[in-house]
Amino acid sequence: MKIPFAIIAFLLLAVPAFGQEQPNVVFIICDDLGYGDVQCLNPEHGKIKTPHVDQLATEGMVFTDAHSGSSVCTPTRYGLLTGRYSWRTKLQKGVVQGFSPCLIAEDRPTVAGFYRAQGYDTAIIGKWHLNFEYLDPQTGKRLKAKGKALPPVGATIPDGPVHRGFDYFHGIHHARSMEAIIENGEVIEHDPVENFLPRVTKKSVDYINSRKGKKKPFFLYVPLGSPHTPIVPTGRWVGMSGLGDYGDFVMQTDHAVGEISKALQAQGFSENTLVIFTSDNGCSKAADIKGLAEQGHRVSGEMRGSKADIWDGGHRVPFIVRWPGKVTPGSECSQLICLTDFFRTAVEVLGVKVPPGSCEDSVSFLPALLGNQIESKRAGVVHHSISGHFAYRSGDWKLLLARGSGGWSSPKEKEMGSDSEEAQLYNLAKDPKEQVNLYRRQPDVAKKLLDQLLSDVESGRSVQGAPSKNDVDKINLWKSKRANPGKTK
Repeated sequence: MKIPFAIIAFLLLAVPAFGQEQPNVVFIICDDLGYGDVQCLNPEHGKIKTPHVDQLATEGMVFTDAHSGSSVCTPTRYGLLTGRYSWRTKLQKGVVQGFSPCLIAEDRPTVAGFYRAQGYDTAIIGKWHLNFEYLDPQTGKRLKAKGKALPPVGATIPDGPVHRGFDYFHGIHHARSMEAIIENGEVIEHDPVENFLPRVTKKSVDYINSRKGKKKPFFLYVPLGSPHTPIVPTGRWVGMSGLGDYGDFVMQTDHAVGEISKALQAQGFSENTLVIFTSDNGCSKAADIKGLAEQGHRVSGEMRGSKADIWDGGHRVPFIVRWPGKVTPGSECSQLICLTDFFRTAVEVLGVKVPPGSCEDSVSFLPALLGNQIESKRAGVVHHSISGHFAYRSGDWKLLLARGSGGWSSPKEKEMGSDSEEAQLYNLAKDPKEQVNLYRRQPDVAKKLLDQLLSDVESGRSVQGAPSKNDVDKINLWKSKRANPGKTK
């Protein structure tokens, strides 16, 4: 097999810095957990108990202005693993459904591949949701999706996680095929959906326990499938929250975090393990957001919107980091970061060079972990909704190229009248709930942000580095009809 040049260059650069300590890394990302679902982040209106995540916050640093790369699953996961916004690919809106080639190109470096090149063992236990193909176990031919039919046991996968930098994979593709359990490159069984969260919890603990006595450091990526639908709390968790199935499922998810922390402690890994806890986007409407609010629980805290939306409730996420001896316990950081920043942070932690062809939209937040200002010339962070609507955040200002939510919350785009403003502009320092639209009153600010967004899109990267380009020739910034499309690009 011919090895792509980018991979060869990647391996040649993969030489650990002299004397640089190599911490284990555990990255836990929840599925559809709202910022306000973590009780310590939402003390007034967070009614679901999350003691284990709260304990992580007590032992580490809370980032209060962290954002997923998108307000839905697939694009956030792409950005996390590649350090690049997903809208630079062919995926311009929505999520992938499986039974298709992997969204991450074969020659694109991933953070898992980076860690493996540094001498780490790498594992993913949980949900992939970045596409891969299934091959028929009898004929070897590519299978096509047929309604809700699951891939058969024995089907093999030629382009899954173990082909994108991971040594080990145990999990699923996405929620609609949750019964199809995959190990490495093969479907090994069909199992009821309610067993998946307990399975991921046990497998994660088993993996940590298996590391005892091994010299190589490890990177464990745990993309939980909860509290995303199907919302299926089990056993003692049923009725535990007093807030219905969603509250119960959040508590069971919190328990999974606690079991992972307990395993790290039991095996003596806690002191040399960097643990990150976050979510891929805001809480889903399937949780019955209105019903929870009537019981006093606000899934997005004080923010507007939820999953799929371009407002902050769609993409501002919990982000907690525990790293004993490096991160000050009980500390807080208000600096703006994005989940795409994990890759370059991993690189800087190990003191090596950035792999060629990676991290186009990634800035290291290592300085913030150490109590300092993040060093970056990136002008801002790009947000993206389920329908492909763009927003741009720079400092206190946020420009939204949408008339409404750009997602599932009202008012949706189709609910906005033709006389409504074509975009939204908010000063988040003064208006964190995104209520006072300044688009017409601050045209100079809006133009500056729009020009910078356009530059970041057309440049193929938003941080300094080698020239790069998007995978598609044209990216449409304005998904909704404009009032006067000739006045700006």
